[in-house]
Amino acid sequence: MVDHYQVLGVTRNASKKEVKDAFRRLAIKYHPDKHAQSPDHVRRNATVRFKLVSEAYEVLNDDLKRASYNAGSDSDFFRRTSSGSYSSNPYGNRGGKAYGYGYGNSGKSSQSSSFRSGFDLTFRYLTTRSFLLNLALAGGLYFAFTAIDTSGETLWKMRNSGKSFEEAMESIEKSKTHKDEG
Repeated sequence: MVDHYQVLGVTRNASKKEVKDAFRRLAIKYHPDKHAQSPDHVRRNATVRFKLVSEAYEVLNDDLKRASYNAGSDSDFFRRTSSGSYSSNPYGNRGGKAYGYGYGNSGKSSQSSSFRSGFDLTFRYLTTRSFLLNLALAGGLYFAFTAIDTSGETLWKMRNSGKSFEEAMESIEKSKTHKDEG
């Protein structure tokens, strides 16, 4: 996940004006038109950075999107690196490579890192809003069916005091056989 605050170079409690000023400064620096005559790798890097800056501004300038981003990113803000320390990754990738330029980790994958990434994915899924809402719905349905099942048994006992269900079924069978005989 990309840290929009780090992309714009502002703090988490930055005002809208600070966000806007940072966006304008970076948009001018990385605008694709400014790098039209630059080498191909510089132009691609500037385009990617411009997209990141634009996305960060779009999220942080809108109060609703910013609140949603802050609520969802609090647990993802710091990510554990292969050395065991925590650092923020502005590019949102797990391999440490910044858009294919080969910076960061050498690409070695270990069983523990694949377990950790699988655990991270599972944890993220289990904490998503839709999963939690579905879990609440399933719990409500389970409670409703349990209440209905219990209430049916309670109603049976209220209306047929002294008889068990099995006794009632036997008496119905006797009455059917008595009718058929007669």
